[in-house]
Amino acid sequence: MKIEQKTWTSHNGWENFGDGNIDGDADLVIAFGAREALASDWSSEIKKAYPSAQLLSASTSGEIVDTMVWDDSIITTAVKFEKTKIRTAELTIDGPDKSYEAGKSLVEQLKADDLVHIFVLSDGLKVNGSELVKGFNDHLPPHISVTGGLAGDGAKFEKTLVGISGKSEPGNIVAMGFYGKDLNVGFGSVGGWDSFGPTRVVTKSVGNVLYELDGQPALELYKKYLGDQAAGLPGTGLHFPLSIKVKGQDEPIVRTILAVDDAANSLTFAGDIPQGATAQLMKANFEKIIEGASHAAGKSVTQSNLDSPELAILISCVGRKLILSQRIEEEVESVRDIVGEKAVMTGFYSYGEISPFTPNAKCELHNQTMTITTFREN
Repeated sequence: MKIEQKTWTSHNGWENFGDGNIDGDADLVIAFGAREALASDWSSEIKKAYPSAQLLSASTSGEIVDTMVWDDSIITTAVKFEKTKIRTAELTIDGPDKSYEAGKSLVEQLKADDLVHIFVLSDGLKVNGSELVKGFNDHLPPHISVTGGLAGDGAKFEKTLVGISGKSEPGNIVAMGFYGKDLNVGFGSVGGWDSFGPTRVVTKSVGNVLYELDGQPALELYKKYLGDQAAGLPGTGLHFPLSIKVKGQDEPIVRTILAVDDAANSLTFAGDIPQGATAQLMKANFEKIIEGASHAAGKSVTQSNLDSPELAILISCVGRKLILSQRIEEEVESVRDIVGEKAVMTGFYSYGEISPFTPNAKCELHNQTMTITTFREN
């Protein structure tokens, strides 16, 4: 596997980053960039540099290159595989009710006997990530892993962009299949937040909209716990995600607020809130959040004996970025300590992360986690 990276900023334009060794012959280019930057004619130079490559793109709430976190930039990572084959699939939906069928359709387009992994990038606002993931899970054999994330838009939550071939649009979902026995893939997803307050039961919800906890209006309860910070909802809700535990599930999942409806006393989350599940508020613990990133990296490299991965794709939640603020690069540096100096690191801050909890488990939609996918060819 050969890898090289480029960066774009409005001040410096396109620049090479690090030691590139592809010389234009790439199979794949992944671009993570600010929504405004991806809405411009950014891709012409990348297509010229890598004329034969599949080009995937997603808007972000911050871009990761090496151990740095940037804003308002574009980061491209070009990969030339030695033995692995890739194939892409794309579709566009106009609302969350089509999310399950989207997952099913993408699987049907990519399914093959030698498929080993699917990496997915999805619109972060028009897609129900939980249903998208369910569509993958229900139609893939259990040994095929799926990782990826939902595109971001800073902290604005207005519009996200995803695309293939440089055309990034709202409502898009793209998936890439990796084929062949010589690719090792590892993954890990860890949060690091502290739970607080009583555990409550979700007594009324529809999809990703939460109406009642213990028979009480959910928005009123949230405002009670947030106190003065309630005036800043939904933005301040990123600091107080919800831990959801479904009966029969090994691990709780974390959900982030996307919107509030004062008239309905409801909250809309980035993933489904199943009725009957138990829920508990969470709050930030700086050291544990940073440690969570390190633990996610550890899972990704030990799971498939990837002690020296060649590529690490980091997808972390926008809520973590807002909480850590000036300390944000500490979580990326903690990943570098685990994956080693030779691994090329890229990634972005997202509206949702996709990964299984453990090997051979079904993939899940996560919020407020650091999710890492590592790759190495034999």
